[in-house]
Amino acid sequence: MKKLVIAATVALLAACSGPQQQQINFAPQPALSQSDIVKGKSFTLTSKDVRTSQYVALVDSGRAHIEPVHARQNVRIAIENALSQQFSSQGFTTSVNSENSVTVEIQEALVSVKHSIMESEMNASVVLEITAETPTGKLVKTYHGTAKKTSTFSASNDDIEMVFNDVVNNVLKKVAQDDELKNYMREHF
Repeated sequence: MKKLVIAATVALLAACSGPQQQQINFAPQPALSQSDIVKGKSFTLTSKDVRTSQYVALVDSGRAHIEPVHARQNVRIAIENALSQQFSSQGFTTSVNSENSVTVEIQEALVSVKHSIMESEMNASVVLEITAETPTGKLVKTYHGTAKKTSTFSASNDDIEMVFNDVVNNVLKKVAQDDELKNYMREHF
């Protein structure tokens, strides 16, 4: 019995000491409008994440291995919720059965980090494709956001979190300020 308890304790400690997956908080901030551009126009909002991997950062520490960093939140749902709030602030309403639709496709959302003890470099890239579709046609727009940050210290998870959230927020602002998209939705929805 004693050997069984010792074996179980060793197994438990080994499981606890295994590498834990790094995570960051992902909290995109919608770019809210101060006034409605429409009243009573509705659409169905859907999203899909077509990235090949679900991590949001890759950290290369130069020790012959690259470590992925994931978001605590679901990236697709967080971006969809932020865009829903943005469109609502412009006067649009989301519906489950509208003949009009907006589809958000997350094509890229990644921070590449190269760091050593003395310096770090972060390159972030976010690509969203938004398709506004009606029974008579559709508009497809692609929004890009990039950022580069260098530091004399190694990059922390807080640094990665800040850069990733900032780039996504800048892309959301581009969507909110896109007159072509707003006009298409206002005229055709």
